[in-house]
Amino acid sequence: MTPSRRAAAPAAAATLLLALAACTSTSDAAEAPASQWSDLADSAACADLREAHPDLVGTTKTNAINPHTPGYEVIDPENPDRFMGFDIDLGEAIGACLGFDVDYVAVGFSELIPTVASGQADWIVSNLYATQERAAGGVDFISYSKVFDGVLVAKGNPEGITGIDTSLCGLTVALNKGYVEVPLVEAVAPDCTAAGLAAPEVALFDSSADCVQAILAGRADAYMNDINTVNRFIAEHPDDLDSAETVMLDYEIGIGVLQGEHEFRDAVQAALTVVQDTGLQTELAEKWELDANAVAEPTVLSVG
Repeated sequence: MTPSRRAAAPAAAATLLLALAACTSTSDAAEAPASQWSDLADSAACADLREAHPDLVGTTKTNAINPHTPGYEVIDPENPDRFMGFDIDLGEAIGACLGFDVDYVAVGFSELIPTVASGQADWIVSNLYATQERAAGGVDFISYSKVFDGVLVAKGNPEGITGIDTSLCGLTVALNKGYVEVPLVEAVAPDCTAAGLAAPEVALFDSSADCVQAILAGRADAYMNDINTVNRFIAEHPDDLDSAETVMLDYEIGIGVLQGEHEFRDAVQAALTVVQDTGLQTELAEKWELDANAVAEPTVLSVG
């Protein structure tokens, strides 16, 4: 099984897709993903799932990803035609268990759900927080991890930021379009006004990498994302970046599946349960240095 990108892509992400044309997942060229996950695929539990869902066996499922989140999904720096990360491995392990291949379509973060809802991809395994509002966009979620958010700031935290609170008043916060943190930061505005301070300004970008560059360039004061992602960016820029705070948010990270595709959704949920029960999800978190990764029981969030 050698995953490959699907050529079709949403028009809104055309520029990104041209830059990422022909990208695939990362794996040793001498070892196909099928053999990488052979122990899992050969297990009795996965064999039972393939027997229960024969229509999935031998198919290819396209994963919509935003490949700019270190540890979760990025372009392989040694091979720009491939993707690598925890979510890439997790999706391919689920595919191996259920007997299908995985290919990819890379889009802007805000285009992840529309890409699946419009039928241009089958699922999303891309560090996406599962919320009612996002589910209303046309997907069901299967949760797999709890959310611990980090606050990325310049080295030494010169503005004294303490979280998503009034310490953000008058400052600029860089966030991805569609992030759950956008309304959380905006909700601080009334408290800032009451204190006679300016509301925080939200600067929206298409990728985490762009948000980080805004801080490095002095155009933003803070950025929020999964703490693992924040720590990865700090590791890449240890002389320039710091973490201000870790915030436990009332969300879980989930796999998005087209609303109404109940057989596929339920099969993914069952395979994810096997992945967790075997300890593979924890192994993958350790492999990709996601130290704060907290496994969440696979539960479905659906508004359809």
